[in-house]
Amino acid sequence: MTEPEALPSLELRVKAHLQCLYPHEDIDALAARCLETFGVTPDAPTPGPHRNNWGPGSAMLITYGDSVRRDGEEPLHTLTGFCKAHFSGMISTVHVLPFFPYSSDDGFAVMDYTTVNPSLGDWDDLTELSRHFQVMTDLVINHCSSRSLWFENYKAGKAPGHRYFIEMSPDEDLSGVVRPRTSPLLRAVETVEGEKHVWCTFSHDQVDLDFSNPDVLLEFLGIIKLYMDRGMRWFRLDAVAFLWKILGTPCINLPETHEVIRLIRLMIEHRDPEAVIITETNIPNQENLTYFGNANEAHMIYNFSLPPLLLHAMLSGNAQHLKHWLMTMPPAQQGTAYLNFIASHDGIGLRPVEGLLSDDEIDRMIEALVDSGARITARTAANGDVRPYEINISLWNAMARTETSGDNDGLQFHRFICAHAVMMALEGVPAFYIHSLLATENDEARVEHTGQNRSINRHVWDADQLDDLLEGATHHRSVFSALRRLLAIRTRQAAFHPNATQYTLHLGDGLFAFWRQSIDRRQSIFAIHNISGEEQVFNLSELNLIVTDQWMDLVSGRPFEDRMKPVTLEPYQFIWLTNRW
Repeated sequence: MTEPEALPSLELRVKAHLQCLYPHEDIDALAARCLETFGVTPDAPTPGPHRNNWGPGSAMLITYGDSVRRDGEEPLHTLTGFCKAHFSGMISTVHVLPFFPYSSDDGFAVMDYTTVNPSLGDWDDLTELSRHFQVMTDLVINHCSSRSLWFENYKAGKAPGHRYFIEMSPDEDLSGVVRPRTSPLLRAVETVEGEKHVWCTFSHDQVDLDFSNPDVLLEFLGIIKLYMDRGMRWFRLDAVAFLWKILGTPCINLPETHEVIRLIRLMIEHRDPEAVIITETNIPNQENLTYFGNANEAHMIYNFSLPPLLLHAMLSGNAQHLKHWLMTMPPAQQGTAYLNFIASHDGIGLRPVEGLLSDDEIDRMIEALVDSGARITARTAANGDVRPYEINISLWNAMARTETSGDNDGLQFHRFICAHAVMMALEGVPAFYIHSLLATENDEARVEHTGQNRSINRHVWDADQLDDLLEGATHHRSVFSALRRLLAIRTRQAAFHPNATQYTLHLGDGLFAFWRQSIDRRQSIFAIHNISGEEQVFNLSELNLIVTDQWMDLVSGRPFEDRMKPVTLEPYQFIWLTNRW
């Protein structure tokens, strides 16, 4: 038997990526600079392929550093205490949203990538959090603040910053550029060389970086090294789909963007095989899937189609589109996984359901959500049409009514928990936004204060007030207790490993059901969810139950012995039927 062919050295592989990106540069010298900047040797050992840096107990919390505050404490210290008190053994990774000095967009216009915002704490606070949980940090890689040192130096013609940004003539035809905003793409700015126009995909305070300049790549390799030195191992590549720009293209999902991700992945995994890259690409589903590459780009991708599709199913009482989508989702290769979420610091994106929901279906869902207090953010399409881009609402309020139920049908809590049960049972790693775990309501006052729609779901809790609510007879306590209980159940199930087998089941449009089987094939779980406001009935004989096994619902503890008896699920009731417990 012949030995498998050895991979080229790290140095040679780095050079291959750099040659694709910077063919006119001295590749030998540039590769040496990259390796030196990142602190890895040219012959660093290659980690084994298809490593799963996660398991059945993997789950993520998404939070700002100051989502929970207490007078007299650094917010990051308060957050660490809150997480240790409530999530030890249930949450494996804490995604702390941008914790750097910033000028706008609640952290995503970074002024300095190398320091912690002093209003939150310092690096020691984050290092302490990383002793108890994996910590995921944002790599805001597409753009930086117009008030950053880099941009100030750009205007002055000094390094670092000179030639870090994309200049473009306003006479160029940029109509084909895909963007998630309606603001003008170019911003006029005075520099020592006269007026220039710089590229701003998101806002005029967020100026896009020019990765065609290898010095920008080197800056970010140094930034990643700093984060790893501080205990960070998981990295969210923010807005990375827009990274590379070439005139005459849509300037999204370009081959060079994928090449940059492959290079970063290569460097990170050679420094620490336990490190994980997650790409944030809020785009149509088939485009999103490409960021797995051939298990050599993102370790995880956000399952961006899930939030709007699941919300549509819960509000319409019909899981048809959700099922069809699930059937088209390829199983993630070993070493890759989906990151499942149904709410985040951003709104619920609608681009990921292009081609999955009709405009009429989207409009009906939006109408119901607006009645529950939602704000709608628009974008300008390439043809000039303005279409809804994002729904801004807290998930608790989003579940207040259906498309037909009116103000209050008394089922908000049940809808809310059922939606999270679906997320927890699906193939992939579940990610919980802190305000969903806490059932936080729309923060209208914050929207009025900031003028930003996304602020509606970015409430800041007083820690002592929150403790009182979680101990009292409130919907916050009811939701928090129910979700923590489901999480505790989930973490013990081998069939809920993020890479365990998944098959879609067909039990009618009112039921969203699928079968999970553990990697060793010993445990099966049939996850069956009534996503409607009506009773739903199915027969156990429709499931592929092994007749010699005993079966029990993990949620209720109820045994299922009569395989011929119909099963009735109340509105939004769900069962996780297993042969091992």
